[in-house]
Amino acid sequence: MNSMLKKSTVLLLIAALLIIPFETAVFAEEELEDRSPSAGAMAFDFMLVRPGGAIATVAGIGCFAVTLPFSLLGWNVGTAAEKLVVDPIKFTFFRPLGDF
Repeated sequence: MNSMLKKSTVLLLIAALLIIPFETAVFAEEELEDRSPSAGAMAFDFMLVRPGGAIATVAGIGCFAVTLPFSLLGWNVGTAAEKLVVDPIKFTFFRPLGDF
């Protein structure tokens, strides 16, 4: 009984080691396919995500204005502007609809 268990375990391990490389190649190939967004994703983006991005843009501009004196003291105005103003604007207005 113990010998049979060992043989079946070894066979299962060999089968798994032979199959795993082929499965990972298939999954990698699926990642490379061009996937255009669905109509539902586009509607979700237009109705919920874009308004949220507009709110984040306004909030980022406000935070940037409030923290500007500290950014000037720390010599990081460019970084603060990039993260608080430019990134939300790009996310909201300059990306394809449905592309998250």
